[in-house]
Amino acid sequence: MRLSTKSRYGLRALFDIAYNCGEKPTQIQDISRRQQISPRYLEQIFQNLKRAGILKSKRGPQGGYCLAKKPEDITVLEILNATEQDVLLVDCAGATAKKRKRKIECPFEGQCVTQTVWEDANTLLNQLFGKLTLQTLCQRGQEMGIKKELDPRIMYYI
Repeated sequence: MRLSTKSRYGLRALFDIAYNCGEKPTQIQDISRRQQISPRYLEQIFQNLKRAGILKSKRGPQGGYCLAKKPEDITVLEILNATEQDVLLVDCAGATAKKRKRKIECPFEGQCVTQTVWEDANTLLNQLFGKLTLQTLCQRGQEMGIKKELDPRIMYYI
């Protein structure tokens, strides 16, 4: 399986929001700068994430993007499902392929032992992605020593 940049960048951007901003809205330019992702591309990705109920936006000078749920309630699987059309290793993974309306029928449907391998692998991947949350990634970020950036809009005067 090869995930698209939408999934990879979407996961990185949501990690960035959870790690650096918590519940406060953050500007797309700040996420773009920290993660080195085009702001225009982030806007496209964020539309899918908003539709999925993972992200919300707020307008105005103190606006920006923030998580719609707590980091411990957002799984990697949810993010991948919001950004990818399908999260499958191969197109012909029997039971999964039947649920979605695939364009190309497999000539070995029901007669291919390897389909069971791909279905098992998809099940294991979905279980793994379903257990990993943004909170898990934040904990890993702390363990790795990734520095948090303070909100540049907050100014302290003495």
